[in-house]
Amino acid sequence: MGGASVTERLGSTPQEEMQHSNGGHVKLFSGNANRPLAEAVARALGIQLGQATVERFPDGEVRVRLLESIRGDDVYLIQPTAPPVNDNLMELLVLADAVRRSSAGRINAVIPYFGYARQDKQTQGREPITARLVAGLLEHVGIHRIITVDLHAPQIQGFFYQPVDELSAVRLFAEYLEERNLTENAVVVSPDSGRAEQARRLSERLGLPLAILAKRRTGPRETQVSYVIGDVAGKRPLIIDDIISTGGTIRRGVEALVAAGAAPEVVVMASHAVLVGNARENLAHPAILEVIFTDTIALSPALGYTILPTAPLLAQAIRRVHTNQSVSVLI
Repeated sequence: MGGASVTERLGSTPQEEMQHSNGGHVKLFSGNANRPLAEAVARALGIQLGQATVERFPDGEVRVRLLESIRGDDVYLIQPTAPPVNDNLMELLVLADAVRRSSAGRINAVIPYFGYARQDKQTQGREPITARLVAGLLEHVGIHRIITVDLHAPQIQGFFYQPVDELSAVRLFAEYLEERNLTENAVVVSPDSGRAEQARRLSERLGLPLAILAKRRTGPRETQVSYVIGDVAGKRPLIIDDIISTGGTIRRGVEALVAAGAAPEVVVMASHAVLVGNARENLAHPAILEVIFTDTIALSPALGYTILPTAPLLAQAIRRVHTNQSVSVLI
């Protein structure tokens, strides 16, 4: 049962208790997309995950029932909309509707991986902007705030009328690289211009030079690396991306870097391990030394990738939101 507040569990000061957005407790609920992450967040906060049934009717429809009272509480729904995207998104929407109809004080969606984020604009005529549609659906079911990690497109924050707190995995990657001594004679590499800002933050945090791969799209799902911008000769490339889907862009980037004289010991990092199609084969390139992901999407350790936990970061964000403190200090 999730009956204790964060302040009770974590020993907040009287001043912090007076800063609460409402008088209710913090309650965490999870769909089926990444329940281990939700349980880890609950442990980090010192509370238990809320009790709820999230299952399927025989015809595949989502069935949700909350098994405890949440009247007046500050509720957080932890559910990445990872593949299968539509199933996990629908679970989140139905959960939110159940929470709203149960008289929650405030409804917050913790969406570590925000699906449909790559459909943030029209690239050709007569296309939808599906990320905006998803934002509208989340607001329609009564969600007051979104907490997420490394949106594919920052402008998605503007698709919402409600606050969106975007956390970053850059700090997690930087700390790991330094602990493993992987930064010596290294260069941070952005796989395209869209990730340049994320790569810049990592390079500044580590005090390393920055390079960018110039990429052009040759088809709806195909890209080609034209050239490398920056000096990579003799250096270990540290490629940072937000999403790795098929891994094709990463494989072509690694080949371009090696051809430009980079050391064949590339470290690949990405916040979200979507990993579909030939991803495992592409990430098995002989010039790749290590592949690092966070656990925003459930991933088996048996795959052999390094997985960095995001639960402490998400728990800090939840505590700060609940006590009306700044979340930007976590970025």
